[in-house]
Amino acid sequence: MARVKDPNKEPGRLKQIWQVFQMTRRQDPSIMWMLALGILGPLAAGIALAFVLAPWSVNPVGFILYVIIGLFGGVLVGIIILGRRAERAAYSQIEGQAGAVGAVLKSGLRRSWVASEMPVNVSPKSQDAVYRAVGRGGIVLFGEGPKSRTQRMLEDERRKVARIVPNVPISFIYVGPDADSTPLYKIAGQLRRLKPALRRQEVLTVSNRLQSLGKNLMPIPKGIDPFKVRASRSR
Repeated sequence: MARVKDPNKEPGRLKQIWQVFQMTRRQDPSIMWMLALGILGPLAAGIALAFVLAPWSVNPVGFILYVIIGLFGGVLVGIIILGRRAERAAYSQIEGQAGAVGAVLKSGLRRSWVASEMPVNVSPKSQDAVYRAVGRGGIVLFGEGPKSRTQRMLEDERRKVARIVPNVPISFIYVGPDADSTPLYKIAGQLRRLKPALRRQEVLTVSNRLQSLGKNLMPIPKGIDPFKVRASRSR
């Protein structure tokens, strides 16, 4: 009797990798060359070491081990490259959409940061939004929209936050159409570059205190999961 496939069953790991590769290739055709270089580079290094350090005629077992190590190293480098390029390709699909910053804060930050996918303030006219994250680097306010409109919103939020936690550094990150704005895929890197200002327990304490600020929100799309967005096939 033929087995009926469960539609809710998660695809296997290899199938997931293939799906991620297909999505990334549609958005970033250069991934083919990057993966080839990433995999073949360590493999070639392993083969070269095998010939130099363990020639086949002298140590065939060592020769094979060096080649295998090079192959596994290449596969590991390829997976790392694919993961980073896939993340960038996925974020590029939601760039400029309302709630995009919330998607990054939900799925793209380390555990050392506490953030919500929902904004702490939204303009009822333009739908520009302000998001907040608390981590080792202090408090970061994100302006989603043109800098000319979100700068005042961020300054207003800074004053509110400073009244609650006056001794914690506050940074701004603008995410919008301006040339000097931060793209979605660079948000996590921007946070990593901030100088540590809080200990882990202090991060939780500051985050809890900021909850008392409340929210002045208008309806806005909840955080988008960028890895569930289907790439456009029109390209």
